[in-house]
Amino acid sequence: MLPISTISDVRTHIADIRPLGADVSIISMACPSIAAAARPGNFVNIKVSTSDQPLLRRPFCIHNVRGEFIDVMVKNVGRGTSLLCEASCGSNLLVLGPLGNAFSTGTGEFETALLVSGGIGTAPMLFLEKTLTSEGLAFKHLVGGRSRSDLLIAGLSGVSTATDDGSEGFHGNVVELLDKHLSEQKAAKSFKVFACGPNPMLRALARFCRDRAIPCELSLESIMGCGVGICYGCMVELNNADGEKESILLCREGPVIDGSRFTS
Repeated sequence: MLPISTISDVRTHIADIRPLGADVSIISMACPSIAAAARPGNFVNIKVSTSDQPLLRRPFCIHNVRGEFIDVMVKNVGRGTSLLCEASCGSNLLVLGPLGNAFSTGTGEFETALLVSGGIGTAPMLFLEKTLTSEGLAFKHLVGGRSRSDLLIAGLSGVSTATDDGSEGFHGNVVELLDKHLSEQKAAKSFKVFACGPNPMLRALARFCRDRAIPCELSLESIMGCGVGICYGCMVELNNADGEKESILLCREGPVIDGSRFTS
């Protein structure tokens, strides 16, 4: 988790709303202090209404940072996200962040980053791509979805896609696409996987990487009412170093975890 001194509770407003698909939008907000401290993988907790309902804030990973602005990718799946997606430019928000930990990029342990995502899991990948580029690191996006309409790849570079129904790209899931991509590499390279998406996809990916000794980091999702470890609403069960189960608060020790902790 980031030091408390870097976390800000910003009163701001929606500067821009860009539809990305039938039920997905990119929401932009001026949050200078959050933008300055953010790293890819961090999230923000947003109060989406000035009233008591809904009471709890909603967590969103940071999709992009542009100067003093941050962007979040929002899928309309419930009351809170509906209020945000259907809001107007100028609507007031309270934004707490940056929260949580970040993807580990500048470690020197890999030559090429493989950014694997499914559905709304592409949300943190643009910010991660920009950071890898600024650090001079090679990357490749592998994006999966049930069909073409689930592929949220706007703004991403170097993308290969997979769809369950074969409507675009590789006919299969994104873990199978990763296997295909690795089998086609003729030169010896060191890879690291960075991933976000549905839990079943992430579990399968974690097992795939474990079996091939490929380092892997996963960004998990959970309900995070406070975002700072007070409400205990984001407890998840993971493996510890001894292979035993332990519970953590995802907002404090995540949302990015080592893939080996999510293999069963």
